[in-house]
Amino acid sequence: MSDNKRPTPASSPSSQKDKEVASMRWMRRIKKMFSFLFSSFVILLIVTAAGLIYLRSQTLPVTKMLQTSQMYDAHGQLIDTFYSGQNRQVVALKDISPYLIKATLSVEDQHFYDHFGVDVKAVARAAVVNVQAMAKVQGAGTITQQLARNLYLNHDRTWSRKIKETVFAIQMEMQLSKDEILTNYLNQIYYGHSTYGIETASELFFGKHASELTLAESAMVAGVPKGPRYYSPYYDLTNAMDRQKIVLQTMVRSGFITQSAADAAARERLVIQPLTKKKPASAPYFRDYIRTLATDRLGIPEEQLDEGGIKIFTTLDMNAQKIAEDIITKQLAGKPDIQAALVAIDPRTGAIKAMVGGRDYSDTQFNRALSNTRQPGSSFKPFVYMVALQNGYTPATLVKSEPTVFTYDEGRQTYTPRNFNDQYVNTNIDMRQAISKSDNIYAVHTILDVGPAKVIELARKLGIASSMKPLPSLALGSFPVSPMEMASAFGTIANQGVHNETTAIERIEDANGKILYEAKPKSEKVLDPAIAYVMTNLMESVFEEGGTGNRVANTIKRPIAGKTGTTDTDAWLVGFTPELATAVWVGYDKDRDISSVESHMASPIFAEFTEQTLEAIPPKLFPIPEGVATVYIDPVSGKLSNEDCPSNRMEAFLTGTEPTAYCTDKQANEIKKDPKKGTPKGKNSSWWNDLKRWWND
Repeated sequence: MSDNKRPTPASSPSSQKDKEVASMRWMRRIKKMFSFLFSSFVILLIVTAAGLIYLRSQTLPVTKMLQTSQMYDAHGQLIDTFYSGQNRQVVALKDISPYLIKATLSVEDQHFYDHFGVDVKAVARAAVVNVQAMAKVQGAGTITQQLARNLYLNHDRTWSRKIKETVFAIQMEMQLSKDEILTNYLNQIYYGHSTYGIETASELFFGKHASELTLAESAMVAGVPKGPRYYSPYYDLTNAMDRQKIVLQTMVRSGFITQSAADAAARERLVIQPLTKKKPASAPYFRDYIRTLATDRLGIPEEQLDEGGIKIFTTLDMNAQKIAEDIITKQLAGKPDIQAALVAIDPRTGAIKAMVGGRDYSDTQFNRALSNTRQPGSSFKPFVYMVALQNGYTPATLVKSEPTVFTYDEGRQTYTPRNFNDQYVNTNIDMRQAISKSDNIYAVHTILDVGPAKVIELARKLGIASSMKPLPSLALGSFPVSPMEMASAFGTIANQGVHNETTAIERIEDANGKILYEAKPKSEKVLDPAIAYVMTNLMESVFEEGGTGNRVANTIKRPIAGKTGTTDTDAWLVGFTPELATAVWVGYDKDRDISSVESHMASPIFAEFTEQTLEAIPPKLFPIPEGVATVYIDPVSGKLSNEDCPSNRMEAFLTGTEPTAYCTDKQANEIKKDPKKGTPKGKNSSWWNDLKRWWND
């Protein structure tokens, strides 16, 4: 044996020791890793348990119960409702077809009764599919998560929203039963066409309760929520039918139905209800006006108005409103382009009783009753004449009606008004004749005499807020106003000079009955009652023989006062009884002249509306206040009349302004000698006043 060869031992002591050390190190590492994992697992369990205990102890966020707000008329009759588009009827799970429940579960959450709010398998499956497609092509949201999102969150696609949604879903699963969650979901889900919940959707599509849905119908309805604009049978029946078949096959794969049942349901002919046009809202223009008042002036938030269940009690009289709408529809029949507006106010309170802003709300929502874009024409003249009565004029004041060129602005400018059809009597007329026949010469002469600025001042007090300028044309209603303003102003005359602030809302209550607003309208005396009465008495002649409103005299069965107004594009009649002041406008929206026939259309609307609205109320005379003297005068001379005068007319004057001379010099001399002769036999003015006051009482 060579000395250079060394024997190789099977294992040396040093190598064996190294192996043992390495093995011990490896075991220690495993133990540490196991200890770390076990500790982490325990900590995770503790944290999870603590989290679950915390979620269990916390109440779910209070869901905002969307409640429909309601609007009532003065008699407590429901006019209309305000809501945010969620038309919903809540039903119990037992009142929903089992087919619909299974169809919904199959396409929305097949493992609903097995998971705890989050479907882990579905999440993993969706993740794989989305990674493969490099896009989000599949979701994994459960019914519980969808409900949590609809109740508590928005639909923003953010991680924070998704995390909150998951937390809420788990919390719901801990505090509600599966059936409770499913019931809430089926009552919350959106089916398109402002329809929420399965009961309302079932009635919309098939005209039946949710409990009565067949398999075929259930599959159709269950397919809609995925995309109401795409799968609604009203938008695209083909898409809806294709979606129905997908739902049926999904139900087969889920084991809810057999293939033969699915095939039979797919062949079933569905009778889908026609999508009826929503019934027009009652008093739609008034409804919009109330909404504007509540939100813009009274500070009621839009959200509270639409979802807060508040109650708005208005001044509207639905009976009067329907009469107004029906009469306007009848009177405008056969004239498709012409428009009309009407506002009726109780002069005693300022309460709006009827408002029509146009002939067809579905065609245009522009409210002409509130629009101050139309000239009132001669219906503005009473304001001029009341200022004249305040400044020395009387009903017997005479002005010659003839073509006249007026100068103003210290002679620097001229104004040449014309009467309708250039008709002039070419002789003196008094104020009553000027009003009844709507003479423009008398009106312009008067406004230049008393001053346009005074007329504007009075008009403002009566309720006219629109822009006006102190020009001669103001007397002829050249500056636009609204029907609302005219009704308010004439209502002040009817109320013996007391202006009541126009009101439409009496009070507003929240869902619990707490009063949020209560009207306290201002009331102010702005005109001498005697002047208001004298003007009322003069305007009664508008409806008498020869007056511009005479054509509707046979319709009117009660004392009434008013004034017509006509421009090239507008027809007005504004008038009143002691109980009702009404302004009616007729014309075209765009620059288009009205015909001679159309210029008279406001009068029958006014007359029929007034008579039908007040049908149950006995006719009343206008009350005569203190400060009014009633005497007989000779219309030609404006002087007192007796048996020797060729004609006479009873006229109301402000006390102290009535004429004292008779129509002949001989009679005047006899009066001076014996004042008792100044009272016509049987026509004692004091006696007549006493009789009228007795009648009113």
